[in-house]
Amino acid sequence: MLVRDAPREKGIAALEVCMLRRNAKSDFVGGAHVFPGGKVDPADRGAQAEDTCVGRTDLQASNLLGVPSGGLAYWVAAMRECFEEAGVLLASRDSHLDPRNSDTRTRLAVLRVELNSGKRTFLDICAQEGIRLAVDQVHYFSHWVTPELAPKRFDTRFFVAALPYGQEPIHDDHETVATTWVRPEEALSRHERGELDLIYPTMKNLQAISRFSTSGELLAAAAAIAQVPTVLPRVVADDRGFRILLPGDAGYEELMEVPAPDHPLATDDVNAIVRSIGADGRSQRE
Repeated sequence: MLVRDAPREKGIAALEVCMLRRNAKSDFVGGAHVFPGGKVDPADRGAQAEDTCVGRTDLQASNLLGVPSGGLAYWVAAMRECFEEAGVLLASRDSHLDPRNSDTRTRLAVLRVELNSGKRTFLDICAQEGIRLAVDQVHYFSHWVTPELAPKRFDTRFFVAALPYGQEPIHDDHETVATTWVRPEEALSRHERGELDLIYPTMKNLQAISRFSTSGELLAAAAAIAQVPTVLPRVVADDRGFRILLPGDAGYEELMEVPAPDHPLATDDVNAIVRSIGADGRSQRE
């Protein structure tokens, strides 16, 4: 989640988050508005990653994520995807490239094309261009695991970072086709009106960050989080359609004792359920 402060009336800043609209041809939630992101690649791991990152070691990253090792790869992946999908480089101040310079912005655009075409890896680009990744400025925020009925499951870590000064996100026109800056509460309202397509974890993260008035407040709170709980939603059917139960909801623990179905739903069915779930966890279809 890339965030910034946008001026409002009477000079009061308002927290905004960058959202990208997925290509409608995507096989999962095509057309939905999401945060920049993707999977961890093998190239995001290893000694080269540690040499490229500043402000957090692999041990520290792994402890935050609750994994034995390799945690730093999640930060590298998040920052790589930010550059691939949104063109935003979360580099440290001691990097040689200054995105505020017009020649540098042109150079970064070329590097982004080379990365997205597979000609170069993200870490190779960082090494060759003298870029250090400011992982201490990217904060782990939430952890969501796809319900067991889904045919394609994701174990997703959400991070939050401030948009670097002098940079402006822009979609890649391949995986993502539009870029929007929006206040979290406005995004949720637009979703309720049918103007913005959101999936459930996105809505819940928007709800969480909407509690903060400015990016500074949000980032300070995120930096202070010592442990992020894992959220594994359970989708249940009743006579009104579908609803999602989260840890702490009545009946959730009982459902966790029930084995997952042998035959997951088809992708089209899951897409329909995901899109029909509102911010309150209840299907909008009767």
